[in-house]
Amino acid sequence: MNYRVIDKEKYYRSGVFRHFTEDCKCSTSMTARIDVTDLVEHSRRTGTRFYINFLYVLSKVLNLRDDYKMGYLWESEELICYDSINPIQYIFHEDTETCTPVYTTYYEDYEEFYRNAVNDVENAKSTREYKLDMMNHPNWFDASYISWLSYDSLNIELPDGYLHFPPIINWGKYREENDRLMMPVSVRLNHAIADGFLVANVYRLLEKEMSALSGSTWRDARIGNCPEHNLLDKQKKECYI
Repeated sequence: MNYRVIDKEKYYRSGVFRHFTEDCKCSTSMTARIDVTDLVEHSRRTGTRFYINFLYVLSKVLNLRDDYKMGYLWESEELICYDSINPIQYIFHEDTETCTPVYTTYYEDYEEFYRNAVNDVENAKSTREYKLDMMNHPNWFDASYISWLSYDSLNIELPDGYLHFPPIINWGKYREENDRLMMPVSVRLNHAIADGFLVANVYRLLEKEMSALSGSTWRDARIGNCPEHNLLDKQKKECYI
């Protein structure tokens, strides 16, 4: 884990940072639907898991810009930027109806990330422990899949004034809308280090990187209407985690 200290006086968002850490401590969040049709088809075509593919895209997106890799050292009151951040998965157990947090390391190399993420998921299935270790994992962000619902809105509340800078990302079940598969994604960031533009930018980057991974022209690509390609039926059968 490496990071660099940001000079708060020279920070390009210094005025915003001061206001939202002193005057008006709060977070900013947004829920929007994104088109995952091509990534679902890519996952089906390659025999890979859509869940892991999206987790890779999400992790890559949040590592593309320093604004999403910020942290705060309470002891020294320093604003920092990590070299990279990694996802915390949450693996659901049907028998206990509880989740196990999984620390998965982000690798820019897709195959390495995919292999390790799948292995982490399989290992987590054998335990029922809930052990978050934030002290030793400060540069990790929450990545939680809400598989039971294609929701319209979600809000994550933290204690007033709590300077939690890592992103908190949730996404739900995709559903068919106008012959496309649309999936809700919720992004929560601390307002001291992000605003509406930076939150919205996550969705723009997700679209771009999903297109790159699936090898499609985003928004223009269309999936064939072959009966065997019924993606909604595939979703019901697919083992996400």
